[in-house]
Amino acid sequence: MDPMSVLFLFALTLLFLWERSNFWKSNSQKFPPGPRPLPLIGNLHLLDLQRPYRTLFKLSKQYGPIFSIQLGSSKAVVLVGYKTMKEALVNQAHPFAARPKLPMLEDVFHGHGILFSNGEKWKMTRRFSLTTLRDYGMGRKTIEDRIVEEGQFLIQKFESFKGKPFESTIIMNGATSNIILTILFGMRFEYEDPTFIRLLNLVNENIRLLGSAQLLLYNTFPALGFLSGDRKTVLKNRDELFAFLEATYTERLKELDENDQRSFLDVYLFQQQKNKNQSNIFSDNEHLKTLLGDLIIAGTETTSATLRWGILLMMKYPEIQKKVHEEITKVIGSAQPRMEHRTKLPYTDAVIHEVQRFGNILPLNLAHSTNTDVTLGDYFIPKGTYVIQLLYSVLYDESEWEKPFKFYPEHFLDSEGKFVKRDAFLPFSAGRRACAGETLAKMEVFLFFVSLMQRFTFQPAPGMSKEDLDLTPAIGFTISPVPFRFCALPRS
Repeated sequence: MDPMSVLFLFALTLLFLWERSNFWKSNSQKFPPGPRPLPLIGNLHLLDLQRPYRTLFKLSKQYGPIFSIQLGSSKAVVLVGYKTMKEALVNQAHPFAARPKLPMLEDVFHGHGILFSNGEKWKMTRRFSLTTLRDYGMGRKTIEDRIVEEGQFLIQKFESFKGKPFESTIIMNGATSNIILTILFGMRFEYEDPTFIRLLNLVNENIRLLGSAQLLLYNTFPALGFLSGDRKTVLKNRDELFAFLEATYTERLKELDENDQRSFLDVYLFQQQKNKNQSNIFSDNEHLKTLLGDLIIAGTETTSATLRWGILLMMKYPEIQKKVHEEITKVIGSAQPRMEHRTKLPYTDAVIHEVQRFGNILPLNLAHSTNTDVTLGDYFIPKGTYVIQLLYSVLYDESEWEKPFKFYPEHFLDSEGKFVKRDAFLPFSAGRRACAGETLAKMEVFLFFVSLMQRFTFQPAPGMSKEDLDLTPAIGFTISPVPFRFCALPRS
């Protein structure tokens, strides 16, 4: 027998032994149950491809809080409910802290940035990002002053419509984006700036497309990627955003001053020069562009969507809007809202929290995977398993919330009307992969919402009633309201 034949037989033997060991391992330890898959497609026929979180929530009623689902030939484990999520995210944070190598995520991020990197690169990037974001105001009074200032620009923009109906997606995205841009680059844009509007539209379109049925199918069957127009559009938009970011940091390099580091970008570029002979996160400009893009997207869309949910829900429930107005008038009057007012506005604070809970911005959380074999509950989950952490099920957990499918601010109030924290309130996730910008987002939502409610009464556009307002969420990677027009009437 020639040497190549021997090697071939040896390889077949190794493959046979490896598969047998996996077979016995998988059958000796209990993998989570799930619906029976069909050949080739797995359980795709069961999913609402536009809103898969709803299907997964229904399946959990049959298979329990830890179950499996097959997407094509790959199995995923779904975690459902507050108790299960807490056990995975908090009590066993390390095993569940990895990101999976899904085709679309690999195409867009290539393992760079903070959102979808892994291992030491992710640890270094998160450590640097959190430290530098705090140094430039995140969670501090300096950024509170900046949010208050941006709130005045937002109010002026609303006032410019003089009570006539308008749609606020780009405006609200502009306000929230300007806050993170101030930290990252030390600058803001005017809402009418065409470059700014273009960048916001790129972000909006990619957020929408990343939640599309086309890209879910591409992640399941990557060989069919050439058929996906959505994939091509996402990559084209990514490249255009990256071109803007590259031009921005290239220009900043020309005036970089070690003694005058004015922004997150300045600190990164200085570290890049300081470590130019080393191989680390600062040596790769693709990592820099992805990191900046991650922070812009994360700092724009989710906060903006929350605020738009807030306006829509105030119109849908005018009696709640009236109570918020009354509390703000009684406690603040015409004074400038500040974070110190939050404890004095328990009903308003409860409304804001209920907007975040009910709005359910990230129903599937960001994709996770296991970085080691782990046992959760009665089940064994192997290393490298794609894990879907169904945040929707936490925010709508019937064992945690009195009226989970209703907009009910009393979820966050005690019998005396005082604000109460709820353990199952996890819109920013938890554990090692919790949102790095949580403190900034909370500050923005409170200050923008209270400032707008202090100045305006929100009403549906003429010809519409509150019954006509649709609370069905738009389709996308994040869950935002379907675009709607409304009137912002000045309060006397």
